[in-house]
Amino acid sequence: MKLQQLKYIWEVAKHDLNVSATALSLYTSQPGISKQIRLLEEELGVEVFARSGKHLTRVTPAGEAILKIAGEVLQKVESIKKVSQEYCDERKGSLSIATTHTQALYALPPAITNFIKSYPDVSLHMHQGTPMQISEMAADGNVDFAIATEALSHFSDLIMMPCYRWNRSVVVPRDHPLTQVSTLTLKDIAAHPIVTYVFGFTGRSKLDDAFSQQGLDPKVVFTAVDSDVIKTYVRLNLGVGIIASMAYDAKVDSDLVALDASHLFESSTTQLGFRKGTFLRGYMYEFISLFAPHLTPEIVKQVISCENRVQIEEIFAGQVLPEMN
Repeated sequence: MKLQQLKYIWEVAKHDLNVSATALSLYTSQPGISKQIRLLEEELGVEVFARSGKHLTRVTPAGEAILKIAGEVLQKVESIKKVSQEYCDERKGSLSIATTHTQALYALPPAITNFIKSYPDVSLHMHQGTPMQISEMAADGNVDFAIATEALSHFSDLIMMPCYRWNRSVVVPRDHPLTQVSTLTLKDIAAHPIVTYVFGFTGRSKLDDAFSQQGLDPKVVFTAVDSDVIKTYVRLNLGVGIIASMAYDAKVDSDLVALDASHLFESSTTQLGFRKGTFLRGYMYEFISLFAPHLTPEIVKQVISCENRVQIEEIFAGQVLPEMN
């Protein structure tokens, strides 16, 4: 059994059993991958993939178990490389982050700016996607950190830490009737068409829960994953926008009014997650602290030593998280 064979089956599974696409991504030949997979299956005495002719059709039950362990082995290999890099040159390397558009545009810039100043020889890679895509990238080991509000908790392989709390604002054109309301209510908002985030994105579940608890059925006419897209369609009078408060810029969005809605919705918590067993290099601890100062290296190491999420929650129980406005 070779590490190369484990990498091949892992990558083929990631590429939806498309051997051609896998070969392209690994800069190798399709026949070479197919041959190595066959050799591995012969050595193990079981099929990792079921086939129809020359085409792979599904992962077998045995293959599911083998792939899980293969992923763990490949992660350990990557950790070994990081350990060696840390001792060779602790200020060089790479850091990959998966996050949403809102986090990338409004929450991360200060931390990234300071990080690049401190670690100019660390290459930083940003990946954007939905919370589910972000979580999957971290769980599969394709990125170092995932930063999101939704979905991370669905992946048991991720260690999660709370970074900050945030709430929502209603954005409307300056001449909109809601600007004349003294105390905004959910009923006031539900009386108008709504433009907001796609379900499962940027705290959308808290928004839906709030309306549901008051027996209101708001008319959501347009959804998007991007706060700026939402604001664009508010400007077109498609509806009132409900966005993360941090996504409103008084200068850039001067044609819009942001109405505080924090009293109407339960606040959401943005979390940073990484895969269990990940070796964190020194500059990775530094990035976490820059983004969430309360997550010191000592706290992060304490979290990593926890056996389950209940123990992690106990570490942060009663702690007042920073508010992002």
